[in-house]
Amino acid sequence: MFNRRMIITLVSGAVLGVFCVIGANLRYGGTLSNLYVFSFWFNRLLLGFVLGLITLDHPLMVRLIRGLLIGLLVSFAFYSSTEFLDFTGFIAGAVYGIIIEFAAYKLDKKRV
Repeated sequence: MFNRRMIITLVSGAVLGVFCVIGANLRYGGTLSNLYVFSFWFNRLLLGFVLGLITLDHPLMVRLIRGLLIGLLVSFAFYSSTEFLDFTGFIAGAVYGIIIEFAAYKLDKKRV
């Protein structure tokens, strides 16, 4: 289960989660609770985990579209819990899904 692809996607999700937290704190002037910040970061880690579970071999464009769609789906869980207030964070999930898929494609030499 923890193959090279999974490690790449988890690390990518964790790192992008830090960027998400920084961006959210800047957007909201540092007034976010610790629970909100952790949940935001964890959502990005979860995005990396979900993408890491999918090991079907496809061309890069299909993988990027898959990253976009799964990014939207996983981000929607967090977006809906905020009463649909953080649209920027929702859209960032789609972008991060693409970035995670691209990183996994480039860094996983086996291309699994």
